[in-house]
Amino acid sequence: MQYTWLLFDADGTLFDYDAAEYQALRLTFAEFEIRFDPQTHKIYREVNTQMWLDFEQGTTTAARIKTERFTRLFDKLRSDGLAVANMDSLEFSNRYLGNLGACTDLMPGAESVLQKLQSGFRLALITNGLTVVQRARLSHSGLGSFFEAVVISDEEGVSKPDPAIFQIAFDRMGDPDKKEVLMIGDSLTSDIRGANAFGIDACWYNPEGKRPIPGVHFEYEIRSLTELLTL
Repeated sequence: MQYTWLLFDADGTLFDYDAAEYQALRLTFAEFEIRFDPQTHKIYREVNTQMWLDFEQGTTTAARIKTERFTRLFDKLRSDGLAVANMDSLEFSNRYLGNLGACTDLMPGAESVLQKLQSGFRLALITNGLTVVQRARLSHSGLGSFFEAVVISDEEGVSKPDPAIFQIAFDRMGDPDKKEVLMIGDSLTSDIRGANAFGIDACWYNPEGKRPIPGVHFEYEIRSLTELLTL
């Protein structure tokens, strides 16, 4: 298949979200002089993951995620008998998002692969992230310069896997033939399922060797971004 456009996901595909999240949480808890340990991080991951799954399904909003995930976290910590002061979730969230936006940890090979690919393909980005975080990281990391189009769900009011956000991306890409576009992402439930729903080919970036989900189809599976260069 001859592709002219490569449509990338951001978190977990180009940005090492797990590393950035941990660093930003650690910094924010330290700023508020609250103990941060592996158990706290585990609880946060559970709460945050569920809220983003709800977001994909259209049952919550990005604005709600910003504060409610911390409200739920602090409630859970208190219910488990951990000493947590009555925190202002909005204040904590604003500080956390600022720290997260400054964390530009990348997946292995991300920048060098984009540099090589841009000589033969046109590149675009489509992400379910929050504007304040994604715009900052794209700027600070320098990755923003690689993409002709950037679509962020927080700015559009619609998220992957909804075909509507893919249509927004295609509009900004000049409405290319769907056969000429390949979606590259790590999430089967948002990136790959969204590509399926919109009718474009998909490449699943699966560095951890996870099992596929029945009913979700992809043309390619890679374990490292460098495999894109020989695909």
